[in-house]
Amino acid sequence: MTLRRAFTALTAAGVAAASLTGATPASAGGNHHPGKPLAFDRVATYPVFQNRPAGEDPTSPTVAEISAVSEDGRTLVYTDALGRRIGFLDISRADKPRGLGTLSLSQLGDAEDEPTSVAVVGRYVLVVVNTSRSYTEPSGRLDVVELATRKRVRSFDLGGQPDSIAISKDHRYAAIAIENERDEEATPPGGEEGDLPQLPGGFVQIVDLDGMDPASWRVRPVPLSGPDGQALPALVKAGLTAPIDPEPEYVSINSRGELAVTLQENNGVALIDLPSGRINKVFSAGTATISGVDTKKDGVIDLTGTITDVPREPDAVAWIDDRYLATANEGDWKGGSRGWTVFDSRTGEVAWDAGNTFERLAVTYGLHNEDRAGKKGTEPEGVAVAEYDGVRYGFVGSERSNFVAVYDLSNPTKPVFKQALPSTNGPEGLLPIPSRGLFAISSEEDDASVNVRASVSLYQLGKGAPAFPSIVSASSEQGTPIGWGALGALSAVPGKPNQLVSVTDAAYSQTRILTVDVKHSPAVISTALPVKDAAGKPVGYDAEGIFARPQGGYWLAVEGASGPENALVRLDAAGVTRQVVPLPADVAAGLGKQGLEGVTATTDPRGREVVWVAVQRELSTDPAGTVRLGRYDVTAGTWSWFGYQLNSTGVPGDWIGLSEITVVGDRLAVIERDKLNGPAAALKRVYTVPMPDSAAAPGPLRVLPKTLAVDVLPALRATNGWTQEKLEGLTVAGNGQVYAVTDNDALQDATGETVFLQLGSSRKVFGRD
Repeated sequence: MTLRRAFTALTAAGVAAASLTGATPASAGGNHHPGKPLAFDRVATYPVFQNRPAGEDPTSPTVAEISAVSEDGRTLVYTDALGRRIGFLDISRADKPRGLGTLSLSQLGDAEDEPTSVAVVGRYVLVVVNTSRSYTEPSGRLDVVELATRKRVRSFDLGGQPDSIAISKDHRYAAIAIENERDEEATPPGGEEGDLPQLPGGFVQIVDLDGMDPASWRVRPVPLSGPDGQALPALVKAGLTAPIDPEPEYVSINSRGELAVTLQENNGVALIDLPSGRINKVFSAGTATISGVDTKKDGVIDLTGTITDVPREPDAVAWIDDRYLATANEGDWKGGSRGWTVFDSRTGEVAWDAGNTFERLAVTYGLHNEDRAGKKGTEPEGVAVAEYDGVRYGFVGSERSNFVAVYDLSNPTKPVFKQALPSTNGPEGLLPIPSRGLFAISSEEDDASVNVRASVSLYQLGKGAPAFPSIVSASSEQGTPIGWGALGALSAVPGKPNQLVSVTDAAYSQTRILTVDVKHSPAVISTALPVKDAAGKPVGYDAEGIFARPQGGYWLAVEGASGPENALVRLDAAGVTRQVVPLPADVAAGLGKQGLEGVTATTDPRGREVVWVAVQRELSTDPAGTVRLGRYDVTAGTWSWFGYQLNSTGVPGDWIGLSEITVVGDRLAVIERDKLNGPAAALKRVYTVPMPDSAAAPGPLRVLPKTLAVDVLPALRATNGWTQEKLEGLTVAGNGQVYAVTDNDALQDATGETVFLQLGSSRKVFGRD
């Protein structure tokens, strides 16, 4: 496929459905249109564990779920359900958010009280709190807290377990969804585990914000079931799943004072007039049949699957204008259409649907979570709408693929995809701050054991090229985006100065060689070559290194799950295995889980080929801190070994290792990195060592002296995101430029973001052409 065809195909992949006109990766990156169009660029990522109370264990879970902002746009407030508190951030300088501490709900009620949502009205923070003792005894309250003093000035009994809150634009009303959520382990009479109905049923609470004095505020419920507990006719007529148990989830208010509330498990939407509390309309969200998505958890990104007649089961909802509203169709117990929908509130009919395009965006940007393919895929959970500089934007968040898609909603029935914003894990809260040209994402996943921490990320709307994406995929010959991830290796392609190859590792069940075109920015994965065994069948190697041979074909460094499974594998140009070279038995026996991590080669004028490999960590028989570089003489079929001395971060539990090797003139360049990520990341460097011109002499390892070529950590931090751990690919292209890439681990225990770096010319980085 030519690069022109690749970009043309990518446009088709990014939009997929004829009703969604989107941008190529060039425009998604914001750097290929005359006049520098507006785009959102990430300016900061704040890990909320840094905002915890003094003396608290920094590894204990803490999250940022739903967020709100003060009227001046300078103080962000977020809910931390795991920490049973709300947090405050100073975002006066968006590029340097500062923690302002937290307010524990135990000071306002009980230590087990859990905030579910938050909003700001004037001087006050409205904190929605779940105080339920059980699923069958739901309860909750609304706390009104003065922002400046953090003192509670009033509290309202909500009469049930609350979920979300919304404030009307004129500040006359607040509306709260009282979900009274189901117990997923309970079995109702005649049903199955987790089924509806599970009473008591939910409803909506309206808060009349008469003036700005909370003393005059009052609450009034809007029942979504009859006085006798029976289903309302409007809900029955809409054909909801269990109208007796509405399960309201998310609320949004338009400028006419009309409330939209999703009934997620019931696959419906209710429209309520706030002044009167009257139910105007209830309609079903309907079902969707979506083709061209990945539906099997099998380690293969396969966009040929179909989900049939799946209830949308919308979670978040947002009014686009006073007529059209958007829903994020996350799904719950029976559904989830892997996209989002625009509904016409006058008719309850679908005005536009994303079809397979939202999930295909995840694939295009390397953020497809194959582990979730058999369930609800991308799980679009959040949606928000706001106007910036006269343009109405929609934001749709993927809970499982860690990104937010941005759309131009100038025409509500024809959304135009503009760009994708990467986030940390589980983007939950989507907060437009148009008065300051900002957008905030708060994330709910936090696991200190793998250093995946919840955060608040801030994005600024401006002119220029956003740092993300730095690499995307085009589409295959079949017109679908090429699935990719886990780029743990790079190699230049002989004779093609603007082309590289990478290879997938054990994150996927089938190994593929990916061609990367670097002539344009972002770089484009333009083709995928399946790797096969000697019999010509697809094979799954744990390939951690690749070298494109001038003679044709490739060398792979295969790590394997144990020492003896480490090997050099030679492929022909078609990707078929032609040779497997095992490691010497004594070397293999000394390896643990981390083995071969990189491969490169040289060929002398006589045609004698020598292959070099990097071993990631020390052999059990070698001195601590000394790893091996292996030299394999292809003609002689012999191995010899040299030593490389590692650095140390001194961080308990950390380890240092090598993750790539490449030839640079008469030297070998290697990546040396730590196991740390995020703000803890400390060592991501490229060193060079002299390349011996003959086999190593018998005896103790000869340690090769190393020279620092470039510290890559500043470049990784410059993305203003979660600093990636696995800097794993490095090569010098035929165009003389040095490229590096991070391995996103296919989103497992990682944010999933891939950083593809152009580090500069070989002369600049290594001091040579």
